[in-house]
Amino acid sequence: MAEISKVRNIGISAHIDSGKTTLSERILFYTGKIHAIHEVRGKDGVGAKMDSMDLEREKGITIQSAATYTTWGDYNINLIDTPGHVDFTVEVERALRVLDGAVLVLCSVAGVQSQSITVDRQMRRYSVPRLAFINKCDRQGANPDRVVDQLREKLSHNPAFVTYPIGLEDKLNGVIDIVSMEAVYFEGEGGSEIRRDAIPADMAAKAKELRERLIEVAADYDDDLMEVFLSGGEPSKEQLVAAIRKGAISMKMTPVFCGSAYKNKGVQVLLDGVTSYLPSPLETTIEALNQDKDEEKTALSSDPTKPLVMLAFKLEDGRYGQLTYMRIYQGTVKKGDSIMNVANGKKVKVPRLVRMHSNEMHDIEESQAGDIVAMFGVDCASGDTFTDGNVRFTMTSMFVPDAVIELAVAPKDKAGQVNFSKALNRFTKEDPTFRVMRDEESGETIIKGMGELHLEIYIERIRREYNTEITVGRPKVAFREAISQRADFNYTHKKQTGGSGQFARVGGFIEPLPSDAVENYEFVDDIVGGVIPREYIPACDKGFKEAIIEGTLIGQPVVGVRATINDGATHAVDSSEMAFKTAALFAFREAYDKAKPIILEPIMKLEVSAPEEFQGTVIGQVNQRRGVIMGTDNDMGYVTVEAEVPLSEMFGYSTDLRSVTQGKGEFSMEFKKYQQVPRNIQEEMVKEYQKKRAEGNK
Repeated sequence: MAEISKVRNIGISAHIDSGKTTLSERILFYTGKIHAIHEVRGKDGVGAKMDSMDLEREKGITIQSAATYTTWGDYNINLIDTPGHVDFTVEVERALRVLDGAVLVLCSVAGVQSQSITVDRQMRRYSVPRLAFINKCDRQGANPDRVVDQLREKLSHNPAFVTYPIGLEDKLNGVIDIVSMEAVYFEGEGGSEIRRDAIPADMAAKAKELRERLIEVAADYDDDLMEVFLSGGEPSKEQLVAAIRKGAISMKMTPVFCGSAYKNKGVQVLLDGVTSYLPSPLETTIEALNQDKDEEKTALSSDPTKPLVMLAFKLEDGRYGQLTYMRIYQGTVKKGDSIMNVANGKKVKVPRLVRMHSNEMHDIEESQAGDIVAMFGVDCASGDTFTDGNVRFTMTSMFVPDAVIELAVAPKDKAGQVNFSKALNRFTKEDPTFRVMRDEESGETIIKGMGELHLEIYIERIRREYNTEITVGRPKVAFREAISQRADFNYTHKKQTGGSGQFARVGGFIEPLPSDAVENYEFVDDIVGGVIPREYIPACDKGFKEAIIEGTLIGQPVVGVRATINDGATHAVDSSEMAFKTAALFAFREAYDKAKPIILEPIMKLEVSAPEEFQGTVIGQVNQRRGVIMGTDNDMGYVTVEAEVPLSEMFGYSTDLRSVTQGKGEFSMEFKKYQQVPRNIQEEMVKEYQKKRAEGNK
C-alpha cells in the first residue's frame, strides 16, 4: 500500500463537452492502466473506458461519475470523472465531497462557460484545491491567454501558467514547462514518449515573461521565494514548486496547464502537476460531528491506526447486488471486518472489498485512511457514515439541490409493476436529486428531477435495465406558492362529540421571510404568561408545517414563510396536542388567503452559443419564451447569449434552437432562482387548478 503522503484523490470536472472523459482516458493510457485509447464517440464502437453505461456511449456524455485508480511514478491516484451536464450536478457534488483536489478542465475556445462557474462554486463549497487544464489547444480559435483572463474575471481566481502551448490550432507541437524552462514534446505511439529540449527561439521572450509572472504570483505564499524575488535572484526549481504547491493548496492560486487531450499533448506534464501541487489526504482538514457530544465538530486525521471513519458517497446496483463507494477518512478496514452504520446503529460485515476501475473490480484485502474503495453487501443510503463501532461520528451532509421538473409515469401493463417499483426504489437510493411521490388526488406516480435529460435517462434505464415499458405524462414544472404580505390569524378549534371534545385557540400572524433566508419556513413562539401550555407549542409548529405542504392556490408547497404565535387559549379537559395541531393548520389557511398569496416559478440561467449570423433569431426565440437577456458576447464568429428564462417555457427548446441555427446552436441551462409568475398567468393557473379539483370531486 502506498504511504498516505503519496496518495492523490482527484476529480475531473468541467462544462459539458470540454473533454473531461477524453482527458481521463489519456491519464489511464499514460499511467499504463489501459493499453489502447478509445474515443468518447469513437468509430470503433468501444467507447471511452470511463463511460461504462451503454447510454453514455450512445449519447457521448457522462451520466454517472466513474471511479478508477492508477499510479504515476510512486504516487497512487484515485480518479473520479464527473458529468458536465447540469442535470447530473449531484454526481459532481458527491464526488467533490470526498475528493482532496480537482482538475478544472476548460475549453481553449469557449473558455469559462456557465457550467464551469457552477463546478467552481461546488469546489469552493467543499474547499477543494484545483489546477486548471486548458484543453483543446489544437482547435481553431484556441486562445489560452483569453481563458486565463476569464478565470481571473469570471471566477475570481489568481491564475498563472505553469505550462504554455508551443503553437496553437493545427500547429500545436508541444508545451513549454515554465518551472524547468524547457520545451516538452510528445512523440511515439499516442504521444507516450516525452522529449525535453530547449525552448524555441521565437518563444523565449514569452516564456521569460510567463516565468516572471509565475514567480510573482507564487512568491505571495512563500517567504523564501519572496526574498529571492525581491532581491532579483533566480529561484531553484524546488523553491518554485514548493511555493506553487502552497498557493494551490490554500486555494489562493490556480496553476494553469495547457494542451490537447485528444491530440495527446500535455497530459503527462499535468499528471506531474497533480502529484506536485495537489494535496495528499494528510494535508486536508476534514471535520466530523461527534454524536456522543451533541454534534461537536471533531477534526479527523488520515491515520490508519485511529478508529475507522468512512463515508458512503455513492451507491450503484451492480450484477452482484448493491455496490457502495466509500471514502476512508480515518483508520483501516479489512475484508471480514465488522462496521457500524452510524445512521441506524446496525452492524454489518465487509464481505468483499474492491478497488474500482470504471466498471471493473479488483479485489483487495484491506484499505486505509485516504483511500477510495467500494464494498458489496453493505446496505445503506447515500451519505451514511460508517465506523468500527468505537466512535459515533457522522460526516457533514452534502448539498442537494431541489428538483425543478416532474413527470407522471406508470408501467404500460400490470406485469411490469414489480420491476417498476424496484427501479424507482433503487434510483431514489442512488440519486438524492431523483425523487418519487404519489399524487393522492390522481393516484399517479410522480418522478421529480433536475431537468428533462435527467428524467429521460432514468426512464430509459427502467426500460433497458428492468425490461419495463413506461407511459410518460407531460413534463410539469415544480411551482411553489408564497405570501406577499403579513396577515393575522385568531382561530378557535371546537369540536364536541360524546365524551371529551376538542378545544384550542391560536392567535398570531404569518409573514414573508426575507429573500436571503436559508430555510423555507420559520416558527416563532412568542407566547407569554402560559396562555398556551408549553407541551402544546410543538403541536402548533407541526400544524403549520402540515399547512405549508400544500397551498390553496394551485396545491403546491408554500415557501418563504414565518409563522408566529403570540396568543391562544386552552380548556382544562378538551385541549390536546391534536386539537392545537388542527387549530394551527386551519389558522394558517385562514391567514393565507389574506396574505395575498402568489405563485413562484423556477427561473433558469440559460447560455446559448451559436454562429453570429443567427444572433437576432436566437435572441428573438429567447424573448418569445419570456426570457430576459442578461448579456451577449461575440468572439471568433460565435455569439454567446446569457439570459434568465422560466423553465415552463423551455420544453422543446433544443429542437427549436437546432432548427433555426442549422444544427449549430448549443445551450446549457441551470436553476437560478424562484420568481413570481406574471399576474395573468397566475389567474389562469388558479382557474385550471380549481376546475381540476371540481372535476375530481364529482
